[in-house]
Amino acid sequence: MTTETLVFDSKHELIETAATRFVDLVTRAQAERGVASVVLTGGSNGIGILTALAADSGTIDWSRVDIYWGDDRFVPADDPERNSGQAREALLDKVPVDPSRVFPMAPSDGPLGDDIEAAAADYAAILAGRSSDGVAPEFDLHLLGMGGEGHVNSLFPHTAATAETTKSVVAVEDSPKPPARRITLTLAVVNRSRQVWFLVAGADKAEAVSAAHRGADPADWPAAGARGTEETIWFLDDAAAAGLT
Repeated sequence: MTTETLVFDSKHELIETAATRFVDLVTRAQAERGVASVVLTGGSNGIGILTALAADSGTIDWSRVDIYWGDDRFVPADDPERNSGQAREALLDKVPVDPSRVFPMAPSDGPLGDDIEAAAADYAAILAGRSSDGVAPEFDLHLLGMGGEGHVNSLFPHTAATAETTKSVVAVEDSPKPPARRITLTLAVVNRSRQVWFLVAGADKAEAVSAAHRGADPADWPAAGARGTEETIWFLDDAAAAGLT
């Protein structure tokens, strides 16, 4: 596994470069394996990449892309904070994806109702059913944003979700960042991905970037526990990279 760190003068340059490399990775995966599998993230950088791809996604065959999410808010389907809804608005409603290959997490007003544990188990079953070993796919790419305290997906410091090593998907009912109820992939599943990309901008992230980059304890800085089986790439702006040497 290799690690690459890219530092940009601006957030815009970060997003544009990541989008270009997204196209390269997905088209290469499709050439090698027929179908590419990607895990999307929310946040301004994650959605920014999708917006850039809506403008230009090169030679990607969107009908042969499996699309998952690393986490989502357990709120009604039409809630504007839903990562899946933001992704649809930014990209998925604008490109010819195959609906049967798009796998959003259940909302709180879906067929499973307000049972967050059932919703998490349902997503775990989806991942298992799309895998070769009954656990989860080996994703081609997992996109990650990061919070100032080092959280990725909905894995926050010193929580049971971050410490989970057996389950692929867990319910979070006490997220320190609202809304409190979320569904998230665990680090064990993130780390099945061939490539893991961190998309981080802002001076408020510099301490977390520095800690995760040097391999701190994931219990303290969850981002430190995320890595790709083939490559991990940090896309940073100057402010987020300020703590690196």
